[in-house]
Amino acid sequence: MTASSNPFGQVLVALVTPFTADGEVDWSAVEKHIDDVITAGADGIVVTGTTGETSTLTDPEKIRLVEVGKDVAAGRAKIITGGGSNETAHAMQLAKQSEKAGADGNMIVTPYYNKPTQAGVLTHFRMIADATDLPVILYDIPGRTGIPITYETILRAAKHPNVLAVKDAKGDFSEVSRVLNQTDLLYFSGDDSNVLPHLAIGATGLIGVTANIAPTPYRQMIDAVNAGDLATATAAHKKLEPLVRAIMTHVPGTVAAKYILHGLGRIGSPRVRLPLVGPEEWEAAQIEDEIDLVRDIPGLDFSNFRPDRNAAAGGALPKVAGTTR
Repeated sequence: MTASSNPFGQVLVALVTPFTADGEVDWSAVEKHIDDVITAGADGIVVTGTTGETSTLTDPEKIRLVEVGKDVAAGRAKIITGGGSNETAHAMQLAKQSEKAGADGNMIVTPYYNKPTQAGVLTHFRMIADATDLPVILYDIPGRTGIPITYETILRAAKHPNVLAVKDAKGDFSEVSRVLNQTDLLYFSGDDSNVLPHLAIGATGLIGVTANIAPTPYRQMIDAVNAGDLATATAAHKKLEPLVRAIMTHVPGTVAAKYILHGLGRIGSPRVRLPLVGPEEWEAAQIEDEIDLVRDIPGLDFSNFRPDRNAAAGGALPKVAGTTR
């Protein structure tokens, strides 16, 4: 597997799921937001991932997000289903339903909360990868799942014909280099602040939260790296730094991204679903202070930024609860 045969794209947006003020999916806003990020340079969209609030989406919502994504993308970008489950049977079912709905790929998160052994992690990945013909991205994020995917497990999983990539939110660059040397896996940066360092050691692209607000500079960064132009890539990285800090430092990335998108008038509500809540006054002030430092990001104009702390406050309880089948 090489970047030239990458079935996922390089600039992948970990899409927020816009909600109405009462916590229901705002389907017209979903369509508009997907179109916006594709137009701005994204060539892949991960729906129903962490940033999409997968933990509080129902299965029918998850499948419809794939369907809507495919309709809006209309071949302009790949649609990858994300999130998975910490129940192997459930994750297999979601994969099958997503494939039927038209997904171009499946991102599988390490089983969370259960804390299985690495043998259990490997079996989980293999069974889900066996369930469909979709190309698979393994999602390594021990800060959320409680356990890493070890180097040895990644090597063993890479032997499965459908396992083609890793999304790395672990930040162990020496391990990334080892895996890139030992396998043909594609690597995607899963930490917005580490995109350029990941690209510099051979990563294929990113799956980013900040790209919800500013896909264009990531497109420029990757194109520059591919052209061997480190100066241009570094300039894009520096311009993005305060925006990344605004989104990824003070509150969960989903919360900050929705707060900023709403302040820019790009989604109708900043609402998140409980147990997530909007930023408290002091957190909102920190986000806004970081925004004041953002300069000259292509396609992004904060001159009319109008954040609404009252609209963002609290969290919603949707009419239909949970992710159960």
